[in-house]
Amino acid sequence: MLEIKEEFKKLIPALTAEEFKQLEQNCLDEGIREKIITWNGFIIDGHNRYEIATRWNLDYQSESKYFNNENDVKEWMINNQFGRRNLSNYQRSVLALELESVFSAKAKEKQIRKPESVLAMLPKQKPIDTRKEIAKIADVKERTLGKVKVIQAKATPEVKAQLSTGEITINQVYQEIKKEEKKAEYKEKVLEARIETKINESIKQGNSLDILETLEDGCIDIVLTDPPYGIDYVSNRSTDENAITKRGLLNDSKDEAFDLLDKTCEILQRKTAVNAHLYFFCSWSVFSKFEAIISKYFTIKTPIVWDKGNKGSGDLDNDWGNQTEIIIYCVKGKKLINSRRGNLINVSRLHTSKMIHPTQKPNELIKEILEVSFNEGDFIVDPFMGSGSTIKVCQELKAKCLGIELDKEMFNIANNYINGN
Repeated sequence: MLEIKEEFKKLIPALTAEEFKQLEQNCLDEGIREKIITWNGFIIDGHNRYEIATRWNLDYQSESKYFNNENDVKEWMINNQFGRRNLSNYQRSVLALELESVFSAKAKEKQIRKPESVLAMLPKQKPIDTRKEIAKIADVKERTLGKVKVIQAKATPEVKAQLSTGEITINQVYQEIKKEEKKAEYKEKVLEARIETKINESIKQGNSLDILETLEDGCIDIVLTDPPYGIDYVSNRSTDENAITKRGLLNDSKDEAFDLLDKTCEILQRKTAVNAHLYFFCSWSVFSKFEAIISKYFTIKTPIVWDKGNKGSGDLDNDWGNQTEIIIYCVKGKKLINSRRGNLINVSRLHTSKMIHPTQKPNELIKEILEVSFNEGDFIVDPFMGSGSTIKVCQELKAKCLGIELDKEMFNIANNYINGN
């Protein structure tokens, strides 16, 4: 019974399923013609043939070779693969890097064997460019070896498997790794440039314009807010006159709301970090006005559409039922997103019976937004806190945050909701 040493076996580039099937059929039709090569009882060439022979109880011959040590064995195995198989550039490069490790280990062995007194007497030798020599042996470019070394250290097993089968190229994977590294470096620089601000409370009652002015310039990383839309919102959906959606909102007339949004954005332009994300909930009916105001201070990107799952009330006889709301996503500078997702978010709206604020947003919706933008240490601000959903989610994420609410009664309700009272 021959033995398999995993350290040796991993030096043999794996066959594809089709290649193994073809080899298996050849062995069944013609027998195992090539000898299985061993060293000290371990297979060093013929792992696939041995597997097939064992599975089908086929006869095979073996031949034992002599080597001084395992490094000599590995060198022979790698050179043997170079000489007999049609390998891809990726596979040849992986083997070349293994050979580089073997050469390095052998060089250390030689150094250890020579006493210090002998080493001192030896003439200084020119250093050998091992990478260059190995690239020649493997018949690949030296820079390709460098790229594959990075890939071996950072790519996933799935990506390496795709490289082996030729589904993707070395350059494609290498460029993607470098792209991710640059993104990570940039994100680190953004974090290092963060301006810390101290806040005594995560929620404050009062005028958002006054409270925002107390913050240090450049300290806010994310703004996530649902400002008054300027539509004098009162729901026609509920038949219960005491329902929370029948309660009006402060500063929700057109002139008040648009003026307030403009002043808020002007302050936020100073208080947000050099690289920041901002999200403003908005109705389609005032989108153009919101867009005109916000774009004076920030760069508007792709609008996000929130599908609430069921249509609202309105003109029941002569109009389509609206079941969406728009979220204006904008940026200052370049704060990188954590992941790129589609701009449609499907989260069911809250039932009126579960709402504590007329325009309360589901926590799940807030979470999905923050998953894209939030990094540990970010300071998140909601200048129009309402129900406190943003602050509630921020606390679950252990994020530093500040919510501001003008309406005293609503502030107390939100406070109880956030703190679980």
